[in-house]
Amino acid sequence: MFINVTAGNCEIITDSEGKTIHFARPFTRIISLYPAHTENLLYLGAKSQLIGISVSDDKNEETAIIQRFSYRDNPERFIAAKPDLVLIRPMISRAYPGLLRQLERAGITYISLQPQNIDQIYSYWAKLGKISGREQEAATMTAFFRQELKNIQSRIAQISEEDRPVVYFEAIHSKTRTFAPSATAAFCLKQAGGSNIAADAVPRFQTNIADYGKEKLLAKGNQIDVFLAQQGRMNPVSIKLIKSEPGFTAIKAVRENKIYLIDEKLVSRPTIKLLEAIKIINGHLYK
Repeated sequence: MFINVTAGNCEIITDSEGKTIHFARPFTRIISLYPAHTENLLYLGAKSQLIGISVSDDKNEETAIIQRFSYRDNPERFIAAKPDLVLIRPMISRAYPGLLRQLERAGITYISLQPQNIDQIYSYWAKLGKISGREQEAATMTAFFRQELKNIQSRIAQISEEDRPVVYFEAIHSKTRTFAPSATAAFCLKQAGGSNIAADAVPRFQTNIADYGKEKLLAKGNQIDVFLAQQGRMNPVSIKLIKSEPGFTAIKAVRENKIYLIDEKLVSRPTIKLLEAIKIINGHLYK
């Protein structure tokens, strides 16, 4: 395995919580506590540097033999594994500050990363590349992603704005919540050629989720050509549940059975699989 290290140089990154981290060489014993971190590091070719992953990570051939950790574990379990880096996201630092204090006392570096929009995704991938000594791979990943977006947009550009389907993208069914305009899911919808009827939605507490309200949604029901809903842990929904929701017959897409479920992991994780999400959504919009 080749890891790019320049002798005498100290690398510096700033994480998503504003903390500046200095390190002399890439990390080689990494525990990742967020599935997106894991997925991206695997894509960059850093599997041999991962000694631990989250209990929430996908179970597949690549991750089968990697030890699993939870931020709820006793800190001693992390310390015993002797990582040189624990990769987290801000939610973990807010909910489990005690874990991070114990890691610091043990001399273990932790870095908190989570992009909030597409521009931050590019810098996030670059930071993962720097952390793992895979900067060239991260640059290649970003270039590929940008080029694929251009290819998709060259086809979408041929469709006038007026002819693009109007879409409501559900984030949480039980509370009639959609995605914030800056969320990756909203980005995927736009790139796929959809017109977001909830583009005016206001984010909740600077998150990627936004309240929309059932009354407002139903008032615009006849304008909605396609009803998308993320499906997963955050939104354990079904087409049957959506169709049976009181009042939802006011939504044209529901009446016309144009309801489609999108894997939550594809649209919520800042990974290369956003391209897959865009292509799937595009396929639903232009059947």
